[in-house]
Amino acid sequence: MEDSKQLTVIEQRDVAFYGDELTAVRADDGHVYVSVRHLCQALDLDRTAQVRRIRRHDILDEGYKGGAILASPSKSGVGGGEQQAGLLRVDLIPLWLSGLRASMVREEIRPKIKQFQREAARVLWEAFRSGELSVDHDFSDLLQQDESPSVQAYKMLAALTRMAKQQILIENRLNEQGLAITHNTMTLGDLAQRMESLEADIGRDDRLIASSQAVQIAQAVKAIALELGKRSRRNEFGGVYGELHRRFEIPEYRLLAAHRFDEAMTFLRDWYGTITDDDQVVPF
Repeated sequence: MEDSKQLTVIEQRDVAFYGDELTAVRADDGHVYVSVRHLCQALDLDRTAQVRRIRRHDILDEGYKGGAILASPSKSGVGGGEQQAGLLRVDLIPLWLSGLRASMVREEIRPKIKQFQREAARVLWEAFRSGELSVDHDFSDLLQQDESPSVQAYKMLAALTRMAKQQILIENRLNEQGLAITHNTMTLGDLAQRMESLEADIGRDDRLIASSQAVQIAQAVKAIALELGKRSRRNEFGGVYGELHRRFEIPEYRLLAAHRFDEAMTFLRDWYGTITDDDQVVPF
């Protein structure tokens, strides 16, 4: 990798994506990149062949850089620590995936390719914009199909944010023109009142876990999967998530009822304890 294409990584995130873990970084040039090694592992592709294909493509090659990432033993297969990695700019992932020939990919992997084409770039970018570290469902579909208090609150908050942005732009335009500002206090007040009502609904016993609790579960799953991976030399994330979903009878961990959060964390801590030394501190 030429020196001119070497990046300095300033932030790294490990993102759970449909049972796989992808490594994304923010570099000193302001862009988000993803480790090609981990993309290829998730899709069962030959990394060397894919790097050659990227380097032959003018646009992909422009967004292919080198940088040092922190790797875990289960990912690298050669021990953890800082390692050099090939990194592809996140917005180029769909273009890279669109060039895959059917002969390159096993038939059972092809549906996963479509998931990556639709969502991977957005999810990896969101990991740095909002701290979202996992995905198991298409978020837009959830918003359309679910009318729970949490979804209603999200929609109302998004609407309030859009309205506030419009108000800021209008105020700035009026200030530039030296005109007086009239606030639409009634509309904002109505939205605020609606938000209070939704917050009360979310406080019921049947609410789902909060985002911070979901992050704790994801961290616990990661710790268990990495420990299992040290022994099996395989990606164990899917298996750990699958057992969690089976035990609590949910299609994905973000749909866990809030009142069962402590029970789920106890289950994960006990599991971690059974596969590690008795005196090892549980890291979650």
